Amino acid sequence: MTNEREKIMLNIRILGSGNAGQVPVWGCDCAACERAKQDDTFRRGPCSLEIRTELGVTLIDAGVPNLAERYEFDEIQRIVLTHFHMDHVQGLFHLRWSERPEKIPVFRPDDQKGTDDLYKHAGVLDFQPAFIPFETMQFDDFSITPLPLLHSKITLGYVIEKNDFTLAYLTDTVGLPETTQAFLANKTLDYLILDCSEPPTPTAPRNHNDINLALLAYHTLQPKIMMLTHISHRLDCWLMEHGDSLPDNMLIAKDGMTVI
Repeated sequence: MTNEREKIMLNIRILGSGNAGQVPVWGCDCAACERAKQDDTFRRGPCSLEIRTELGVTLIDAGVPNLAERYEFDEIQRIVLTHFHMDHVQGLFHLRWSERPEKIPVFRPDDQKGTDDLYKHAGVLDFQPAFIPFETMQFDDFSITPLPLLHSKITLGYVIEKNDFTLAYLTDTVGLPETTQAFLANKTLDYLILDCSEPPTPTAPRNHNDINLALLAYHTLQPKIMMLTHISHRLDCWLMEHGDSLPDNMLIAKDGMTVI
């Protein structure tokens, strides 16, 4: 099995790069929203990630509402949730009503409430026992390690590892817990995909990073490549004027962007 695992390739893609309001925001005529209305490449859907291997697709979060149109049932190998806010799980409400006998495993943080009636009426969704932070789970195609984050609901980030490749996916969070930062400091990060919803602010936002906190994480963890996601129209407006002030290896996620 070890030799077979080594042959498996990872293809990682940004499914959605926006915050809960997405871009364009309904009813908004700011520069970023107007740009997105005119050019679909600047639109931002709910923040989520696709990991594709020869064995199938792993979704990190399921906020994209049309997952049933994007994927065949047999494509989805598993779903991994960062947390149970609606913009990260709303796509599950359609998927669960499939009448296929097979189940899709859904990995999750230790949130006893979940969202609405997902636990009670799970359908084809097979909710797994809650992840234990810092305990690595080895799948057939890669390993995943859950890390606690700082958010208004119980939230996990994830480190994805395959051979000598390491990617950290950290959304939604405002700053990082000391234990998570210490864990990541001992990793050589090929990619750090980090929540950054806001332009620089005088004080830290309540639930999400601003550019100041993102830059702090960048300088502290020193990833080879950093990518900002969970982006609001406010940050997009700031980036339109100041984006060239960011480090060269700090990228701005876009929907559909290939990571590797």
